[in-house]
Amino acid sequence: MLSRVADNLYWMSRYLERAEHTARLLDVNLYLALEQDNSEDEDARWQRLLDSLDVVQYDKELDAYTVARQLSVNMHRSSSILSCIAAARENARQVRGQLSSEMWEQLNSFYLSVQRVRFDRVWQQQPYEFYRSVKEGVHFFQGITDSTMNHGEGWHFIQLGRHIERAVATATLLDVHYRNFFKKSTQATQENEGFLEWVGLLKSCTAFEAFSKVHTAEVQPIRVAEFLLLDPEFPHSIHFCSDQIQSSLRALHAVVGRGSLQAVDRLAGRLHAMLGYTSIDEVMADNLHEYLSEVRTRCMAIHGAIYDTYIAYDFEAAVIA
Repeated sequence: MLSRVADNLYWMSRYLERAEHTARLLDVNLYLALEQDNSEDEDARWQRLLDSLDVVQYDKELDAYTVARQLSVNMHRSSSILSCIAAARENARQVRGQLSSEMWEQLNSFYLSVQRVRFDRVWQQQPYEFYRSVKEGVHFFQGITDSTMNHGEGWHFIQLGRHIERAVATATLLDVHYRNFFKKSTQATQENEGFLEWVGLLKSCTAFEAFSKVHTAEVQPIRVAEFLLLDPEFPHSIHFCSDQIQSSLRALHAVVGRGSLQAVDRLAGRLHAMLGYTSIDEVMADNLHEYLSEVRTRCMAIHGAIYDTYIAYDFEAAVIA
């Protein structure tokens, strides 16, 4: 597969995952804002959302409307939902021959429907419907991809993009939530607000129902961290993402057989071992923030190694290998 094609498919997938993640966080935080009547708490909530998305704050105001509009339809923000979907569509357009017709039709119509949105009208009527349509649009595309595309090289680059993006996003969300929440000065404050906050975190990762099946309805911070970080079966957990990353890299190695893959496979193996051979008690005892920072660092190292191996590789060295 041409490196350009691999690059387009990889980034198409990352941008769609990013759009879905942003829509989910906005949806959840708008619901949670209805439960609060303290303006200071609301400002802290929206600042935490911006931090979770690694968004630089352009505007002084942190009210719900301003944040939601900027992160939804502002094409001048590369992290907005509309910008991400537009970028995914452009990457897909450049490699249409690698996609099934159903994939292209879904992504193109998805972009057009979001591009036509008039946010002020949506905000006055029902913003939750808009965010639900974004989430469903991405899920629909992912389902069509798995059902209509050969599960070969191109499909594995799509999986790599999705799961690297998801692992980094979940690690950042978990880290920001814990750091901000435990700045609360009193245990009483934590106990009073804890349930709503942790349920919000789980719903931000579509994890509340899955978590409840494992831990019943007892939502404790350490169990939430354990589930989102170390659960091997839940699709949005970091452990699950590392499994999928390693699986796709091994599948690509079987097809390409390039010797330099040893570097990226080694990095993926280290991340997998880091998540598979530890317990939440060990993580919390060492330092959750440092652990999650290391997860993000290793994901970025895998991203760089994928580029070195498949996208920006030395052609002569690859032929020799």
